[in-house]
Amino acid sequence: MAEEKEPMFSPKNIKLLTNPINVDNPITKQVLGICSALAVTVKLEPAIVMSLSVLVVLSFGNVIISFMRNGIPSRIRIIVQLVVIAALVILVDQVLKAYAYNVSKQLSVFVGLIITNCIIMGRFEAFAMTNKPWPAFLDGLGNAFGYAWILVAVAFFRELFGTGSLMGLQIIPDSFYEIGYVNNGLVLLPPMALFAVATIIWVQRSRNKDLVED
Repeated sequence: MAEEKEPMFSPKNIKLLTNPINVDNPITKQVLGICSALAVTVKLEPAIVMSLSVLVVLSFGNVIISFMRNGIPSRIRIIVQLVVIAALVILVDQVLKAYAYNVSKQLSVFVGLIITNCIIMGRFEAFAMTNKPWPAFLDGLGNAFGYAWILVAVAFFRELFGTGSLMGLQIIPDSFYEIGYVNNGLVLLPPMALFAVATIIWVQRSRNKDLVED
């Protein structure tokens, strides 16, 4: 009897998308990708672009590694994974320079440093090397979304309270400034990014007691 094919969006596959957003978040639980969460979250726009860049590299990289998994010699698998990441990062970097040059300049070397992002290498090694392409793609998307919402949340907080605007649009009205409101320049400093990430970790672990036991 032929093996029954698992539905594309079975409960198991859905968990690959949803778990990394909350209980198995790569930043708040696995403590991976912290550097970029601190470095590119001064403004919302570069945080969004970085999130999309990681999404492309991680999801498609997972698929490529999954397709190649049975043909990669164990002794050179890390090298192969790095080559796949580097090729995708180069493509992403060239697209940004062509269509979002100003954001590309703001991100500077951080796009290139996606190559060393522990989240990507971790998912290649822990999941893509042992699973089929479709689950690997969903796993990449889930972890990228989990990474992205942290970056966007931190950048939202820092840009709004640090400059009073979001993506070039003034959010805090002039009437607030007229009665004495002052933008908080402290939130634009790197230590405040660490504080914001730590607060998110604390809130998540307070709501999910299982994470504390882990």
